[in-house]
Amino acid sequence: MGAGNNKKRGHPLLRGGARRERYTHGFSASQMAALTALCGALVPRLPPDRRRPHHEDDDGGRGGFCGDRVHKAADVEVEEFLLASAADPPVPDEAAELMSRMCLPEALALVRAVLWLLGTRLGSLALCGAPCLTWRFPFVRRFGELETEQREAALRRWSRQTLLPPLRMFFLITKVFCLYVFYSWTDENSENPHWRAIGYSPPVDDDEPAAEEEAERPEKRPLDDGVVETISETDASLPASLARRGLKVTADAARNACVVECDVAIVGSGCGGGVAAAVLASAGHKVVVIEKGGYFAARDYTAVEAPSMNQLYEGGGFVSTLSGSALLLAGSTVGGGTAVNWSACIKTPDDVRREWAREHGLPLFAADEYAAAMDKVFERLGVTHGCAEEGLQNKVLRRGCEKLGYKVESVARNSSEGHYCGSCGFGCRAGDKRGTDTTWLVDAVRRGAVILTGCKAEKLMLERTGSGGADGGREKRCVGVVARSTNPAITMALEVRARATVSACGSLLTPVLLRGSGLSNRHIGKNLHLHPTALVWGYFPDTTMPDLKGKMYEGGIITSLHKVEGRAILETPAMGVAAAGTQFPWVSGHDMKQRMLRYGRTVHLFSMVRDRGSGTVHGERRIAYHLDATDRENMREGLRRALRVLAAAGAAEIGTHRSDGQRFVCRGATEAALEEFLDGVDVVRGPQSKAEAWSLCCTAHQMGSCRMGATPADGAVDARGESWEAAQLFVCDASVLPTAVGVNPMVTIQSVAYCLAMGIAESLRQQ
Repeated sequence: MGAGNNKKRGHPLLRGGARRERYTHGFSASQMAALTALCGALVPRLPPDRRRPHHEDDDGGRGGFCGDRVHKAADVEVEEFLLASAADPPVPDEAAELMSRMCLPEALALVRAVLWLLGTRLGSLALCGAPCLTWRFPFVRRFGELETEQREAALRRWSRQTLLPPLRMFFLITKVFCLYVFYSWTDENSENPHWRAIGYSPPVDDDEPAAEEEAERPEKRPLDDGVVETISETDASLPASLARRGLKVTADAARNACVVECDVAIVGSGCGGGVAAAVLASAGHKVVVIEKGGYFAARDYTAVEAPSMNQLYEGGGFVSTLSGSALLLAGSTVGGGTAVNWSACIKTPDDVRREWAREHGLPLFAADEYAAAMDKVFERLGVTHGCAEEGLQNKVLRRGCEKLGYKVESVARNSSEGHYCGSCGFGCRAGDKRGTDTTWLVDAVRRGAVILTGCKAEKLMLERTGSGGADGGREKRCVGVVARSTNPAITMALEVRARATVSACGSLLTPVLLRGSGLSNRHIGKNLHLHPTALVWGYFPDTTMPDLKGKMYEGGIITSLHKVEGRAILETPAMGVAAAGTQFPWVSGHDMKQRMLRYGRTVHLFSMVRDRGSGTVHGERRIAYHLDATDRENMREGLRRALRVLAAAGAAEIGTHRSDGQRFVCRGATEAALEEFLDGVDVVRGPQSKAEAWSLCCTAHQMGSCRMGATPADGAVDARGESWEAAQLFVCDASVLPTAVGVNPMVTIQSVAYCLAMGIAESLRQQ
């Protein structure tokens, strides 16, 4: 959002911010000196003698540079960008602050240890080698005393280090956080000084009312009648706020607890929780939804990358596998993933339904009941099947496929056909995308449901049943959930007691909640599928193909797809400025700045596979996952196809996100040369691998970690979504899916949740 606009409009939690007055990262002075020098090597100043072109015939695109000649478009902004360094305040301190909050303890310990070594002469000599030696006393230079080119060379060696994987992991962590801060940091006006040079213009509302006018006419949000935002409550006010929503509340001063009674407690408000809340509230049950994140409506979103990621995503968008090989994106706000996903609405493929019914013994998926549920989901989401105008990335995908004779499919969306929003990954500011926060949860609130925000479930309340007759042989019964507000002003625990409890906090957190509550089924946390993806890019200069207008971040995010013969799916991603900075391979400071100057016209495609391999959720933000050989080969075929599509669409240059900067100049190249390049494209493992070059996978689809099974030996829950170990405990999210679904899973998850919630309602009626 533009400077003035963000002052007029926007939830205060989603604003950018100027420099902090105090930092609490705890890094020592010598560690900060080393980190500052490292930031200055990752994003260095480029004086005229260092502004050499990457290719002699390349003008660098929008605001690009060649030799010491700055492109005449926006030359002042570009000059300032080339002279900017990430060593300048506040980037190093902000990066340290972000690492201290987002890194796992062992990752942070690694960063601190290496920075400590780099702050010493002997440590610098051990890690950087001969460049640290000098003829002047004391004869050994610290890392921060090296020339910029020498520091860059050290970073390149670390990035390709095979004998010491921790050093390569250190490079990855510091690279990601430094570049993320440099390209996402904003001042009090929510502006970054380098966005204009890069060619990025945040969305702007031209018809916004003045701040005074908006304050005089406060607009009611869709869920205000049922939401209790604990961030605005205290120990004294919370019980009364809950009682006003029609809940029976008892204060237990001896245990410092607030006891709430209801019919159904649901943990999570996304694809599964939102649908379950609507179905169960419509059946006449008093429903309480517990949501860890905050509540934001369309008017609250700003499209400012850093604060939006911090408030709307699990771990601020920095959740990765333990090996660092994959980045996992999951929504953490009211509406969950539906509030930030990319709108694609695809029904469960028929062959997948047959597989789940036959091979997994789950007849639900072959039943008319499930087909009707998918239709009901489409109806409630207002799914449309057309697109009035596609954005640049989808135009490129469609054009390249058509030129090569490949089939392109249009993607249905839960928005209007005219929805042209490329920032829905930061929340839909137009209010056009219909997530659970504007559909199912609205239905639930109209029927008396209450939503507690800023409230994290800690454990399930389980009781011994004594005899297994009434509870289907289960030894335990769930009678509710214990939660705590993330607001430090609320010290009391919340005990939400319920006749039925539903875990719908996603495949990354449902296993953590179940395991942490004492359940032990061997499938809890196992069988995690991710739909791993790998990215490729193609550069389309403004001067070529005038019919391919626009920027890569404009327009609907996914409106077209191509299927690679059952091996992979090609789609287009949302890619914010900071995300691009962290995802692009770093081979030098010059190369990275050149890539970023091309940001607006660099089209990305990704290859997504239905993974046969799987991972394990060991704990909160502790996920192990490795691609198996078949998945890797399928992804490779998808990458090769995607690169062909980009070349056929007219890209001047194409490349992968491999750490060695793998790229190919298309201008004047022969078909044989292109094929030779494609032969070298492979999916290499993450930074812990033995390969010199490596790449990262990304995923926004987590499934299967508490899968449904015909018996306790087959899954964590039964065909009704009920835990095999605890009666009246149900799971209604993506974690119950038997395998990966193979397509964008939103409709599948909602359809499964609809069926399971109908069953829960019937069981409560019978009770």
